[in-house]
Amino acid sequence: MANPIVARSLDEIEFWSRIMKEHALFLSLGFTYEQKQLIIESKQFISLFERIEEKLTKFTVNSELRQVQAFNTEVYQAAASIWSFKRKVLDLTLRCEIRTNNFPLLVDHISREAAYFANRLKELNEGKLAPTPDAVIEENVFFLKIMADHAKFIGHLLDPSERKLVDQAKEFSHDFDQLLFQAIDLDSMRPQSETKPILSQFLDQNKVSVVSLRDFKKTARELIEACRIKSNIHPLLADHTFREAERFLEIIDLFEADLNKRAQF
Repeated sequence: MANPIVARSLDEIEFWSRIMKEHALFLSLGFTYEQKQLIIESKQFISLFERIEEKLTKFTVNSELRQVQAFNTEVYQAAASIWSFKRKVLDLTLRCEIRTNNFPLLVDHISREAAYFANRLKELNEGKLAPTPDAVIEENVFFLKIMADHAKFIGHLLDPSERKLVDQAKEFSHDFDQLLFQAIDLDSMRPQSETKPILSQFLDQNKVSVVSLRDFKKTARELIEACRIKSNIHPLLADHTFREAERFLEIIDLFEADLNKRAQF
């Protein structure tokens, strides 16, 4: 029978390595012509994560745990490296030493995702797999912030003449900011807030909003790909944000299943 640590590790690497590769591409596209060294570094990360994706194809859920743990360590180093690069870019941007087309919040956003990826690999190599009540809240704080950021990026990258879509993006931004603040409040009430009824309601409420945002992103992606709306949004970026919403929904489902299992004992 497949080791759950192996299966989860390969799943995390498959999803997040592609995300990291695309982050490097988006950064490279946002740099100006004069920032050649930063463009070169970005492209090196694209190549790095392409090699990781190629190595990943040699593993299966039946691979040996030790081999996968070694691979986790290798990918952890890559995630830590791209995190460091992203923070360097953020530092240069906030000091006004460079001016790019990448919002500082976007650079911070993608660095948070790199840190999350590295931490997941570290946890898996420590044998941590099953969700815990505190992880339910922490994961939702992380992903709610990601979703709120996405709504803001979409709103700012749409052409101002796309008034209806811009307004929709602003509404999603407000909705997810409120959900994030609620999650932070719940986090401050731990461990007393870690009851099944409260966590179940917390997940149900978040899921409704994420499904709605996911569907909005799906529509926006289709419109962008068909060149039916005006924006500065790269088609791959539209798909990228859609996949992250889908990922959040998968994680909510995992937490819900674990809460229901715990309730049976």
